[in-house]
Amino acid sequence: MFGSTPAVSSFSVDDLDAAKRFYGETLGLKVESTEMGTLTLHFGGGSEGFVYPKPDHEPAGFTVLNFVVDDVEAAVDELNARGVQTKIYGDEVSGMDNDEKGIVRDDDGTGFIAWFRDPAGNVLAVLRAD
Repeated sequence: MFGSTPAVSSFSVDDLDAAKRFYGETLGLKVESTEMGTLTLHFGGGSEGFVYPKPDHEPAGFTVLNFVVDDVEAAVDELNARGVQTKIYGDEVSGMDNDEKGIVRDDDGTGFIAWFRDPAGNVLAVLRAD
């Protein structure tokens, strides 16, 4: 039924201005404010995300966005250089061994995934493309 229909992911934040700065300036996405008082995030490949303010916002207890990258280590280094903390889970929470940067690695040492939070506390991740 929806196999050829575009879909848009959405999630809430408690501070739309902080979200706009984070997603636009820190992560480098194209971010547009809408007439409805929300944000549209533009991702690669023409996909979009929808961010809306919610006064009683509670951060999602799961990953709301995964950014697929060729090199998790390089992405984490860039995030850390921009002030983003990527070591947000201990092994006991993620269920996977992660290093001092928060990177979960394959047996060969290649980075697979690392999690971080937006200013509203929502969990995001960089995930290796493969």
